[in-house]
Order: sequence, then C-alpha cells, then structure tokens
Amino acid sequence: MVEIVWTETALNDLDAIADYVAFDKPEAARALVQRIIAHVEELAVHPDSGSKPAELSASRYRQIVESPCSVLYRCEGNTLYIVYVMRGGRQLTKALLSKREPGKPK
Repeated sequence: MVEIVWTETALNDLDAIADYVAFDKPEAARALVQRIIAHVEELAVHPDSGSKPAELSASRYRQIVESPCSVLYRCEGNTLYIVYVMRGGRQLTKALLSKREPGKPK
C-alpha cells in the first residue's frame, strides 16, 4: 500500500474545476470531486492501475480518468504524488508537468 500525497497545485486544479462546474451545477461539482477523490484513493492499493498518457508514453507518469477529468500522478517508492488534475481537452506536455514536480518551485 502506498501513501497518497496531493501536491498543492493539484488541489488548486481540483478546486478550480469544482468552482467552474458549481457555477451552474453545485451538486454535480460536489459529486465530481467525490468521484475523483474515491478513484484516487483506490490507487493506494493499485498504484499501477492508471494508464500511461499517450503524450508522455516514455515517462514515469500515469493517469486515471474520471470524466471529464484526468488525474496525473507518479510513484516514488511508497509515495504516490498527485501532480495534476485537468479537464478533458487540455493539452498535456512534459514542460507543463516539469513545473509541478514535488519539491520544485512553482
């Protein structure tokens, strides 16, 4: 079992998505956040269950999809870092993720 650590930027992503959805549908926003958190918690037992993003196939990152969002993460030993939560349609790049490495300046 791994420890799950949400980076500050990933939490900010989740908050921003929830705020956007809540503008029109507060209950839908609450349900989406609950589904995302539940899906992430499953990673504690199955950290390799996420797929490798096509854009980053040769990297150490994986993703889970909780429509309409993707959650990007990576494992280091017994720690799983949630690095990015993004809405579908956003373009994912290595440069974008390199700014979100745990321990690096934001």
